[in-house]
Amino acid sequence: MKGMRIGSTADDRGKMPRVDVVGSGPRAETRPADRSLGFTKMQGLGNDFVVIDQPAFRPDSANIRAIADRRLGVGCDQVLLLEPLDGNRFRYRVFNADGSEAEQCGNGLRCLARYAYDLGIPEQTLLEFEGPGGKHRAQCMAPDRIRVDMGTPRLEPAEIPFVAPSRALSYPIDVSGMEFTVGAVSMGNPHLLLRVQRLSTTPVNKLGPALEHHPRCPQRTNVGFIEIVDRGKLRLRVHERGAGETLACGSGACAAVAWSRLMDWVDPVVSVHLSGGILEIEWEGENHPLYMTGPATRVFSGVLSL
Repeated sequence: MKGMRIGSTADDRGKMPRVDVVGSGPRAETRPADRSLGFTKMQGLGNDFVVIDQPAFRPDSANIRAIADRRLGVGCDQVLLLEPLDGNRFRYRVFNADGSEAEQCGNGLRCLARYAYDLGIPEQTLLEFEGPGGKHRAQCMAPDRIRVDMGTPRLEPAEIPFVAPSRALSYPIDVSGMEFTVGAVSMGNPHLLLRVQRLSTTPVNKLGPALEHHPRCPQRTNVGFIEIVDRGKLRLRVHERGAGETLACGSGACAAVAWSRLMDWVDPVVSVHLSGGILEIEWEGENHPLYMTGPATRVFSGVLSL
């Protein structure tokens, strides 16, 4: 994780990075160069990330937008900054494709765990990650199954945050003159949840942005659209704050199951089917931690010139 050289200064702000891919797969190496930044592209169920393992790198929003650009940069839903602490402990930050910083990312945590294992930490080792949304533990249960302790869902409106006079199972909310019933949950980052009859006909691209920027969501919010199949299975589409609809959202899957459990629609173990694949979520209920299990894959490594 050490030895890469950083090349980002105040004079570089607003410049578009040049991507020089120098290898692929888990054993790929990056070529150190002046004013260069090593990165690794990762994905979890199609939710993709650029992982930068250089603690001295201090990005601004223009850097993040340039890296995330799918035509002129590497392309990703989020940029993850990783800082090794000691042994199996790490600190991380999450930036959305629009340059804003997020508190949490469930798929991102699985990818960071896979990244650490690929660098030589033995599988089955319990990893600890510290981020703005709290502390989380992750463990590789099998080559393609990483289990993350996502912590206890937060349900008080002030902790989400969501504007409401008091906590409730669900809340009425007005969008463009239409009233919807939503759940509100924080998994270290805010989520609004809506149950729908058919995901295929739900206007996610319209309702998602409207709810993301709703006045009752002071820090904006992720928006999950839930179709209940049975007590052990649900389908989910997520409009992510600052990124738009993604193929998968780990924290969104966790929030969807938490609300569905509170509403007594599902059992403690739920298979969540997203556009990019399937996550397994386990939650016994209030005052218990919630667990997410799913895959994460290293795609390629390269060098950015900023």
